[in-house]
Amino acid sequence: MQAHHNSANSGSIYNLDLTDNANEARNSIKTDVNGNYFPLFCRHCNDPECVITCMSGAMTKNAETGLVLYNKEQCASCFMCVMNCPFGILKPDDKTKTFVIKCDFCIQDTKGPNCVRACPNEALYIKEV
Repeated sequence: MQAHHNSANSGSIYNLDLTDNANEARNSIKTDVNGNYFPLFCRHCNDPECVITCMSGAMTKNAETGLVLYNKEQCASCFMCVMNCPFGILKPDDKTKTFVIKCDFCIQDTKGPNCVRACPNEALYIKEV
């Protein structure tokens, strides 16, 4: 099951076509100097630079949920948000370079982020820091 995959044959993460740009990841996993893995995803900052520098208003901070949300239709593709993210998380889509790829905390799903639920080793979890 993939949170942002609309195909009727979406299946699971194990049969996801990673060569299809429609399946581009919103998060990534990197390794540190010691070979330890760590996930990189939007931190939904308290004072998000992406929202502050967004000239079109496509990036907003929801005061109620605390989530930083992105409106693709409102985006001007200036990528000021990408350039100003202090964690280097936001990126232009690989295929068209016309919109931003960003974690939305699977807001459409009442069960929470799909990556957390789907992680087979329970290495991903939600923690307030």
